[in-house]
Amino acid sequence: MPDLLLELFSEEIPARMQAKAADDLRRMVTDKLVAEGLVYEGAKAFATPRRLALTVHGIPARQPDLKTERRGPKMGAPDAAVQGFLKATGLSSLEEAKIQRDPKGDFYIALIEKPGRDAIDVLAEILPVIIRTFPWPKSMRWGARSGKPGSLSWVRPLHAITATFGPETEEPDVVKFSIDGIETGQTTYGHRFMAPSAINVRRFEDYEAKLKAAKVILDPQARKDIIFADAKELTFAQGFELVEDQVLLDEVSGLVEWPVVMMGSFEQEYLAIPEEVIRATIRNNQKCFVVRDSKTGKLTNKFVLTANIEAADGGKVIVSGNERVIRPRLSDAKFFYETDLKTKLEDRLPKFEQIVFHEKLGTQAERIKRIERLAAEIAPLVGADVAKAKRAAHLAKADLLTEVVGEFPEVQGLMGKYYALAQGEDASVAAACEEHYKPQGPADRVPTDPVSVAVALADKVDTLVGFWAIDEKPTGSKDPYALRRAALGVIRLIAENNLRLSLMKVVASALAGLSVKSAGVGKLPSDLLAFFADRLKVQLREQGARHDLVDAVFALGGQDDLLMIVRRVEALGKFLDSDDGKNLLAGIKRASNILGIEEKKDKRSFDGAPDAALYGLDEEKALAKAIGEVQAEASAAVAREDFAAAMSAMAKLRPPVDAFFEKVRVNDDDPKVRENRLKLLNEIRSATRAVADFSKIQD
Repeated sequence: MPDLLLELFSEEIPARMQAKAADDLRRMVTDKLVAEGLVYEGAKAFATPRRLALTVHGIPARQPDLKTERRGPKMGAPDAAVQGFLKATGLSSLEEAKIQRDPKGDFYIALIEKPGRDAIDVLAEILPVIIRTFPWPKSMRWGARSGKPGSLSWVRPLHAITATFGPETEEPDVVKFSIDGIETGQTTYGHRFMAPSAINVRRFEDYEAKLKAAKVILDPQARKDIIFADAKELTFAQGFELVEDQVLLDEVSGLVEWPVVMMGSFEQEYLAIPEEVIRATIRNNQKCFVVRDSKTGKLTNKFVLTANIEAADGGKVIVSGNERVIRPRLSDAKFFYETDLKTKLEDRLPKFEQIVFHEKLGTQAERIKRIERLAAEIAPLVGADVAKAKRAAHLAKADLLTEVVGEFPEVQGLMGKYYALAQGEDASVAAACEEHYKPQGPADRVPTDPVSVAVALADKVDTLVGFWAIDEKPTGSKDPYALRRAALGVIRLIAENNLRLSLMKVVASALAGLSVKSAGVGKLPSDLLAFFADRLKVQLREQGARHDLVDAVFALGGQDDLLMIVRRVEALGKFLDSDDGKNLLAGIKRASNILGIEEKKDKRSFDGAPDAALYGLDEEKALAKAIGEVQAEASAAVAREDFAAAMSAMAKLRPPVDAFFEKVRVNDDDPKVRENRLKLLNEIRSATRAVADFSKIQD
């Protein structure tokens, strides 16, 4: 079966756009092929700085013929309807139509046969559309061709299109089309400097091999592997260790077609700067990796760069050029750092009075005061020193106004720690300046120092309560203030530090300290706990727990101790994984279903205690006795927060519930007996609510 080779050769494509562009090209072409009845065997896309390429193999040489039936008018219909039917279907007369018998009458049916087209013709039709509608985040139009303005909007000027199609055993054909004066062909180009000549290609294997010979590594992953392996080997050979950086590796591999790894250096004096600042400087400005001493673990005055050329001098000029750029950047960073150290953190705070956090939530200075007050209230709940928590909250945002953070925003918090230590602050206070932002994502670590925990909780809860108060909540996929991340951060801080606190009391305290320029503020946001519940479901689901168990626990109401909720969900999950748990759940569901039907029929509920005098069967008596014992035992276990014991107590209900449904007919002919048995079923439901609302649990 034939294969397709497509290459779009252009000026340099930004590295950040390449991976998505390759995936978009594969998806758009293969979707169109399938829609046209051309089901392929496999496809793979590639990107380099100067090209997008796609290979699709196992495409049928021709579309399948299509046979469809089209229903027409009834026999005896007006002539206008008949003529319209003949014209639409291409029939010359009704004699070419079939007649379909139907209870509503006899109808004409046209059999329409649409012969398939050659796949190469289909490709020549769909590929130009895909190229013209390609979803680049940003695109451009450029110079005129043949005196006419260019009509193609593309990420960078497009120079050539290679498009071939054919079986492996034959010479492929060119898929003929043109875009903005660019005719398709079989010509591409190698490395811009080392092999710029034209290359004639046939199919993918030939194309990839010729590009490699022309100093172009087509596969992005292959380029990453080369850079990573060479960088590790180069640093190891000199007794150093590469500081790995996957994001930077992804970017650098998109900047070169023929990666050549080299090492440069800078003056020792710059090592006095915090390591993170050195790394940010070298990474952001020159896309280079930093290097640490394998013995001490500290950064060295070396860096690793990736060139796009094999230089005749072994790269001396390239290395020297990078060093010349990095040196003044590090000099600037050193100047910023030393300048920052001359001003104490608290001396920067007055500037926050002129900086608005949000028009309805006041200035940054007002927000810092709120966080400071809330951190002091949270501190005793998490075992933190109140004075240290207040001090940390007071200073935590100050580094936002420093020169280094202004230049490198990614080191905010971290620089606060360095500056706090430099001015003699307590170690816990300094750590909180960095850690109060954490955790910033599911992979980020959770602070454990009580002072950091207090300030981190205060920061996140103030954010959530503030934006809830002014009704700026997340909607759909939009979450401009990262409130989902803040809620998950609160959950992880509580759960992973085993903290016992009432979340809504903390929220109420945060709201009490809020002065909002908005009407209707002052009452506790009723749906904020539900928001936390939704985020907790996400967190537990990622850990392998079932979200319906969270619903079952939250349905009991009045629960905002997240740690206890997590523990109860864990115990409930283990119980339902057991045979006793599964069978008891089935029994409870059966009881609930029967009750639901009968309550709807009678238009009443069956609350109240059953009458023991009306028990006529041993199974009724045994179930009633078991319910009383289990309810007391489970409630006591829950009260002492022993959820495993509560589940064990619930398990004792299984035998009498099974026996009841096997021997007892609930809807007895005697109305009083029936009502009493329904009340007994309601007792099952009530007893099990000591641990969870089992009606919320999915089978």
